[in-house]
Amino acid sequence: MDSCCAPEAFEPPVRTGIDGLHTIALIGPPNSGKSTLFNRLTGLRQKVANYPGVTVEQRMGRMAGIGRDDLTLIDLPGIYSLDAYSEDARVSVEVLQGRMPGTPKPDAVLLVLDSLHLTRQLMLAAPVLALGLPTMVLLNMSDLMEARGGIADPLALAKELQTPVALVSAAKGTGLEAVQLFLNRQGNRGRSGSEQQQLMLPVLGNAMSTHRWAAQVSSRTGYRAPLSAKATKKVDGVLLHPFWGPLLFLVVVFAVFQVVFSVGLPLSNGLQDVLAHFGKYVTGYLPAGWIRSLVLDGAWNGVTSVIVFLPQILLLFLFIGILEDTGYLARAALIADRVMRSIGLNGKAFIPLLSAYACAVPAIMATRTIENKRDRLATILVTPFMTCSARLPVYLLFIAAFIPNVAFVGGLISLKTIVMLSLYAIGFIAALVTARLLKSSILKTSETPFILELPQYRMPTWRSLGMRLADRGSVFLKQAGTVILCVTLGLWVLANVPVHHGHAPELGESVVGRLGHFIEPAIAPLGFNWKIGIGLLTSVMAREVMVGTMGTLYGADPETQSLSLQTALHHDLPIGGAVALMVFFAFALQCTSTIAVVRRETNSWKWPAVQFIYMLALAYGAAFIANRLVTAIWG
Repeated sequence: MDSCCAPEAFEPPVRTGIDGLHTIALIGPPNSGKSTLFNRLTGLRQKVANYPGVTVEQRMGRMAGIGRDDLTLIDLPGIYSLDAYSEDARVSVEVLQGRMPGTPKPDAVLLVLDSLHLTRQLMLAAPVLALGLPTMVLLNMSDLMEARGGIADPLALAKELQTPVALVSAAKGTGLEAVQLFLNRQGNRGRSGSEQQQLMLPVLGNAMSTHRWAAQVSSRTGYRAPLSAKATKKVDGVLLHPFWGPLLFLVVVFAVFQVVFSVGLPLSNGLQDVLAHFGKYVTGYLPAGWIRSLVLDGAWNGVTSVIVFLPQILLLFLFIGILEDTGYLARAALIADRVMRSIGLNGKAFIPLLSAYACAVPAIMATRTIENKRDRLATILVTPFMTCSARLPVYLLFIAAFIPNVAFVGGLISLKTIVMLSLYAIGFIAALVTARLLKSSILKTSETPFILELPQYRMPTWRSLGMRLADRGSVFLKQAGTVILCVTLGLWVLANVPVHHGHAPELGESVVGRLGHFIEPAIAPLGFNWKIGIGLLTSVMAREVMVGTMGTLYGADPETQSLSLQTALHHDLPIGGAVALMVFFAFALQCTSTIAVVRRETNSWKWPAVQFIYMLALAYGAAFIANRLVTAIWG
């Protein structure tokens, strides 16, 4: 069967070239493999930003994946229809119609549909084709469909829709040459897409009529849905079981964090040794005095104290990527729906809450898929409680410094893993309790149904995982090379002024020392010293800045300059204060970017102000209790 068949396939070939074609839109339903295709078509040559005036994320990239870098691909939000039921759909319509400020109107559209569920997915084809833009329909996951006995005839479907159709596999990269052929033809001929527009307009009467049309098209083109694999039913029977499903989910989570510590910690320690030797080697060529101190104490110690946790962070995201690509995380959303409903939230809230483990900013943006405004606001307000990756360096640093390496269950579970999971758990519990309070009072609403189409189980590809890790690693290193570097350099300056008779003051007498001692009485009940206080102030910009601040301050202190950061912290901070600090970070809203995006989402400073004060008060109270309890038990 041909991988690409269209009405004009019988015409003589035309010359190669994409003159007049500049911007291509990529659209499709959720879980159709659209993101995988976008990564395949663009490689790593892409950028992520927000559409002007809205908090919907846009991804754009050069289409280097098919041998061209003169075309821009816009990845539109995954949606089921173009009805304005959500901000996602509104953005998609405005981009496709050329009404989105700062975004050019697409010259052509690539519509990605899941060939495993083609009848349902065709419901999006009708409104997209009715827009009148030159469109190519890509039937994705064709490898799985054919392997499971499914049949889809792209030639028949192309004639039915009056637009090119191709069978592709984004995961394997097959069939994509059809995309290049389609773009070449559109660039040379500039089709208006009026044929499919005239064909589809009568179909768009209402959602029942569209469903009936999709079913008729599937029948007329000979589409046969693939058989559900028996293994899939058996696996789902276990993973979605009311008892075994949640239990297995907890086992998976325990296993992931155990590997992050058992494998990631030696890697982080090795990277720390390499960076320390390299820093000493480089600074050995610098003249003694303030230049060497600026480079080593100000920049190097601060930035590298954060970078050393990159192996553990990448390991965590590797496992998250595997769970997502295999289709397991979507099942976890169904399992969590029972918990979500018990606190009054829709199951759709689980997806933003889950993505918040990476970063709260895109997670808050993801709440736009929640139609009910009160449900959406409640989800926005509790999302920062989820333990984002920016908290991870702080947890890893203090766990490594203060928690002994004790193992349980024959060495399968370590105390470090239990402490880490406890920190994740208390953040999640705080989110649930807060959501329950909101939904039973000021944000009370009626229950709404949760509908989720489960993706097929499949093996993740190394390419997809590698690109995900490269993206996460680049974001982490960019943060370390910009925000953290600027903060640590600023701290070094404040730690070396005012100058007396040409000499820098003692750290406690410097500007930063005086500021720290000024706020110390307010944080002393938590077991924190003035250096921790400075870290709390700087970490409001970004949580991971806390680690860089500690690296700079302890590196600039003559008493701890020769010690590793973990050893210096253990020497300078009581165990009660260390535990209290981790608890404080589990609750406090220390992220300027999160505050800004909440302001944009809610169009008001009221909600981010209430959110910040509530989380700060909760963090202070919980840290106070933790300090007292740990001090009473361990002294």
